[in-house]
Amino acid sequence: MRNPTIRRFALVAAAPTIAVLAAIVISALVLLASGSSPVEVYGDMLENASRLETWIDIFNRATPLYISGVAAAIGFRMNLFNIGTEGQYLLAAFFAAAAGAAVDLPTGLHVAFILFVAIGVGGAYAGFAGVLKVNRGVNEVISTIILNRIATAGIIAWLLNEWQDESREGLNQGTAFIAKSGRLPDLNSWVEVFTRDIGKGRELTSVLLIAIVVGILFHIFINRMVAGYDLRASGSNPSAAGVGGVPPKRMVVIAMTLSGACAGLIGMSEILTEKYSYDRSMVTNLGFTGLGIALLGRNHPVGIAFAALLWAFIDASSGILQQTNSASREIVKIMQGVILIAGVAGFEVVKRIRQRDEAQSAAEAMAAEQEARMEGAPA
Repeated sequence: MRNPTIRRFALVAAAPTIAVLAAIVISALVLLASGSSPVEVYGDMLENASRLETWIDIFNRATPLYISGVAAAIGFRMNLFNIGTEGQYLLAAFFAAAAGAAVDLPTGLHVAFILFVAIGVGGAYAGFAGVLKVNRGVNEVISTIILNRIATAGIIAWLLNEWQDESREGLNQGTAFIAKSGRLPDLNSWVEVFTRDIGKGRELTSVLLIAIVVGILFHIFINRMVAGYDLRASGSNPSAAGVGGVPPKRMVVIAMTLSGACAGLIGMSEILTEKYSYDRSMVTNLGFTGLGIALLGRNHPVGIAFAALLWAFIDASSGILQQTNSASREIVKIMQGVILIAGVAGFEVVKRIRQRDEAQSAAEAMAAEQEARMEGAPA
């Protein structure tokens, strides 16, 4: 392929395309081995995806996954593995819900206050792991795993019992409900301008707008701001960045804090638009899933968006497969796992091809320059 632009585009599209195709083929083989029809299963999934209500579900599922993916990507761009986004978002959601229920403020200010608490708690908790890394040499993977347990099985378990609303008992145990001034309306009216009325009680979460803002800010910070360049430079080569005046230890703390601050927003879909409180049924594992979303999206805001939507689409398909009884819901997990493995492997292959192309281009340029010098030399 001689056109470099077309070749670059082909390389960018190759890895995710290979990942999806690999998932389709391998899942089909698993379905055949289990006695199910791949044609029937994929047909049910596509038919389900043709409904407006399904897309509302997909966007609602993709919204926290996208924020989680961006939170993980901030750490990855600094070569930090913030595996603690799970504990950070749960702890942030808990304190945001408790604080939001404890105050009575005007609508806009109330929502802003809840978001501020979530961002602050998530950022502080992740920043603590960064401080441990630069001051005590504690690897961020180890510290964030421990902090996850402290947050979920320690702090939240203790304070949820202490701060619970007395009117809520048993499995519904949780904090007091946030007042209406601290709740966000759905976006159904926006969608229904261009489509039919949304049925089956589905409501498009307005946290989707927060996720879009998060993605835009992430892009601007990483690619358009000096601080973002310093973060990327320090992650690529801390020694060289230090010589250039970028303090690597400070950048570690900044990157972890920003990652945690973003993670603090993951649970806002439930706190601001669904449950309006924190209870024992809070959705978990969004932080861990976000790590895979970031890897599949190559730490790019647009790539993460496609990865989150793909993941949410497969998630949303598990329900229809149970209804039609065409396959077990475990096939969904198999597809997600295969997509992640194939995607990461595919991107590594693409990376090596790019490195080979760059080396070849550099060699050709040097050869052309040497030839020009020889032609211009006096006889």
